[in-house]
Amino acid sequence: MNLLVVGGTGTLGRQIAKKAIDAGHKVRCMVRNPRKAAFLQEWGCEITRGDLLDMEGIEYAIDGIEAVIDAATCRPDDSHSVYEIDWDGKLNLFRACDQFGVKRLVFLSLLEAASHRDVPLMDVKFCTERFLEESSFDYTILQGAAFMQGLIGQFAIPVLDSQTVWVSGTPTKIAYMNTQDMARFAVASLERPETIRKSFPVVGPKALDADDLIKLCEKYSGKSAKVIRVSPFLISVTQAVVSFFEATLNVADRLAFAEVTGRGIALNAPMEETYSLFGLDKSETTSMESYISEYYQMILKRLKEMEADLDKDAKKKLPF
Repeated sequence: MNLLVVGGTGTLGRQIAKKAIDAGHKVRCMVRNPRKAAFLQEWGCEITRGDLLDMEGIEYAIDGIEAVIDAATCRPDDSHSVYEIDWDGKLNLFRACDQFGVKRLVFLSLLEAASHRDVPLMDVKFCTERFLEESSFDYTILQGAAFMQGLIGQFAIPVLDSQTVWVSGTPTKIAYMNTQDMARFAVASLERPETIRKSFPVVGPKALDADDLIKLCEKYSGKSAKVIRVSPFLISVTQAVVSFFEATLNVADRLAFAEVTGRGIALNAPMEETYSLFGLDKSETTSMESYISEYYQMILKRLKEMEADLDKDAKKKLPF
């Protein structure tokens, strides 16, 4: 297919672009900053400059396209709000699809969005799902929970560096998924007509809370974690304070989303039907333990190599 990936420079979008290239699709990525997308060109993607709030850029990107995978979402440093980028922007994208006759859409949503409509990002995802269900598009909606990649900065690095790990006082079990695995589902849906006009949970093999993740990090790093627990009430207070200032609008949105992971309601779902309809093997999905283990093996090996290099330089300076 001639495929457009929106959000191709993001953590998930880049994996989707790579999987699609590997699957034989002709991939075009609409990006806001082409300089940051050089790696996509090296993989074989065509790059166009565009923004979801710029209709002209969207129309240029979508011309000649047969299917769209939308992996774009608002970033913490964006000057526009979640509602502007993830709602107004998506409506622009859908209008362009309708204008150019593109019927096939794959939309990356969030699990249990309907249950958390007080959270801006969840509300937007819910409304977008309803919009697609009432449209004539041949959509597939993938409802994820959270990605393993996000845990590196939150848990893995602080534990290794003996820094403080901040966690919610109300543990929430979440079925984290590797972005590479989520990308497999997104690309596979293009060749599975049985997934059209349906929504699917796409989550990792096991739901874990913060305590479980810290134990894994301690196990594979060989370090003990320094943990501080923060109450959901404190997060709410912080959100209320920063929302007074327009410049911190996205910070408030992100803090609101942090409440979802601090409510103690598990983000998980059965995946048997999803694997079956997408034709994918569950055993090939990354487990959290293997992900964290592999990360620390790579980092610790690199640290040893750097230490050895420093020793060599130090020896060269010796007078004997």
